[in-house]
Amino acid sequence: MKKVYFLSDAHLGAWALEHRRTQERRLVSFLDKIGDDAAAIYMLGDMFDFWYEHKYVVPKGYTRFLGKISSLTDRGVEVHFFTGNHDQWCLDYFEKECGMIVHREPFLTEIMGKEFFLAHGDEFSSERGYHILRCLFRNKLLRRMFSALHPRWSLWLGNSWARHSMLQHKIKGDTPFMGEEKEACVQYAKRYLQQHDTVDCFIFGHRHCDEDLVLGEKSRCIILGDWIYTFAYVVYDGKTISHERYVEGDETQIISRSE
Repeated sequence: MKKVYFLSDAHLGAWALEHRRTQERRLVSFLDKIGDDAAAIYMLGDMFDFWYEHKYVVPKGYTRFLGKISSLTDRGVEVHFFTGNHDQWCLDYFEKECGMIVHREPFLTEIMGKEFFLAHGDEFSSERGYHILRCLFRNKLLRRMFSALHPRWSLWLGNSWARHSMLQHKIKGDTPFMGEEKEACVQYAKRYLQQHDTVDCFIFGHRHCDEDLVLGEKSRCIILGDWIYTFAYVVYDGKTISHERYVEGDETQIISRSE
């Protein structure tokens, strides 16, 4: 039986991480391990710490990761890429060169008899300042102006911003799970269920915390951990949705399991 995998928040290439090359190799090792039994892989945003794609230029590096993705899609594995708040500035490189299916908005889909609602999760933030920043990042005029910069400067600026953001999180510490009533994505899922009660599982990234919640009689809400320190992912085999962690060279650690 083929399986479907979900993961997010690798932040590949992060200038703030000394182990970024090892991190990329571990991710590629995981993709290599699941390649034979994967029907589809859903990457739910922020796979890159900063990705800005000019019309004729893409960021250097990531050759192991993008090469492995291309190999998987060449073999018929569906690879879905969701834009996050760190890598939303992609054009068509991932689709044309790597064969990925790119999603820029939340996605509702049926997979082997179950209904999944998938999103990065930042779009549900309740912080007004963040929504203003998100609108600026998506503004077409501002993006044209930024694209007019030489890549030497645009990519340096973007990576410097991403590095500052990650260092600030390191200093302050990632905000732990705040409870169902304060987590914006969980609240969104609950509101969504009031109008669409057929969803079996909501899966979000963005928050870098492993949480697996029961919503109502049949629905689950899973917040994925990151691929920087926790290496968490979800796998669905047509019957069971498992929330697990990948430990290279060791047995997979199961966080939770539900039929």
